[in-house]
Amino acid sequence: MIRLITFDLDGTMVDTASEIAEAANRTLQDLGLPRRPVADVTCLIGHGTRELMRGLLAQARLAGQGAQVDALDEEAVMQCFEGHYHDTTGTDSQLYPGCLQGLSRLRDAGIQLACVTNKEIRFAERVLAVTGLAPYFRVVIGGDSLVQKKPHPLVIEHCLAAHGVVSSQAAHVGDSSIDVDTARRAGVAAWAVPYGYNGGQPIEATRPDGLFASIDHIADHVLAA
Repeated sequence: MIRLITFDLDGTMVDTASEIAEAANRTLQDLGLPRRPVADVTCLIGHGTRELMRGLLAQARLAGQGAQVDALDEEAVMQCFEGHYHDTTGTDSQLYPGCLQGLSRLRDAGIQLACVTNKEIRFAERVLAVTGLAPYFRVVIGGDSLVQKKPHPLVIEHCLAAHGVVSSQAAHVGDSSIDVDTARRAGVAAWAVPYGYNGGQPIEATRPDGLFASIDHIADHVLAA
């Protein structure tokens, strides 16, 4: 019986790709580098903002801007990005269909819910607030909340301990191989949704324990048990 479900944020509950891409592209422009298509940025979402910018700079190097990239200081790049992301976070956060309904049904049935994301906590909390999801989660773990982030099992283990739940009574829901890997390392059920980012690859290839069309479908599954 499932008592706790932890949810990834970007690509699972909320589509944030356009606002992340805009912050990244404003950063590239400030660095004198060409903007990238939103699809290119979306493929890099999931590991956190530092890894996203590293990926975009690697693309710029491959495109012939190696000298410009090599001259950059990573901390200055991140400071620039964080300034822009502060401005864009929450400006185009779109709930996926079935998200709010599913979370409401699960909460009303007494299922405990937590949010586990690699997005920095200050940005994650803003997205949750502007989309109306904040009240659903007593525990929110960002990429900088603990000494480790996904796919390290610590993030899920922290949620299990905070809610007094054992791993056999929990599931983690995400849109990427990172989430499936995290769940397996933590010993909880690895559930996935098919509409997220996952580096542009089909989530089915990760062989999750459950694949659900929406969070509302997850509620159907849990409440029917």
